[in-house]
Amino acid sequence: MYTIGQVSEMFHLPISTLRYYDKEGLFPEIQRTSGIRRFSETEIEALRVIECLKKSGLEIKDIKLFMEWCSEGSKTYEKRLELFLKQKKNVEAEIERLNQTLEMLNYKCWYYSQAIADGNEDRLHAMNPEDMPEAIRKSYLRAHK
Repeated sequence: MYTIGQVSEMFHLPISTLRYYDKEGLFPEIQRTSGIRRFSETEIEALRVIECLKKSGLEIKDIKLFMEWCSEGSKTYEKRLELFLKQKKNVEAEIERLNQTLEMLNYKCWYYSQAIADGNEDRLHAMNPEDMPEAIRKSYLRAHK
C-alpha cells in the first residue's frame, strides 16, 4: 500500500491531481485508513492506464467512462479495445507530425550552420535538394512532404 505522497512521487503528479482523480471516481476501490487514501497495486495499475490515456489525448470524462466499462466486466471488452485502437491511431498520427517537425528542425540546423559558415544564404538559396548531403536531403524532403 502506498500513501498519496508516495504515489505523487512515483508518477511525478501533484497530490491535487490524485485527489481530483479520486473525486472523479477513477479509483472506486481505493481504501482509506482514518480518512487517508491508501493506494494498492490495483490503483497503481489504474493510474498507469489513466496517465497513458491522458497522454494520448483522452479527456478525463472519457477516461472515467473507460473506468466504468472496466467495472462492467467482460461485456465491455469490445468497447475498451475500440477505445485503445482509436487512441493508438491518434498517437501514431501525432508521432508522424512530430517526426516531420523534427526533420524540419534537422534541416534548419544544418541550413543555418551552413549560412554561418558562408556568411550569407546565397549558396543555400541556389541549392537544389540533390546538392544537399544525403541525410540532410532526406530530412528536407520528409519535412516538405
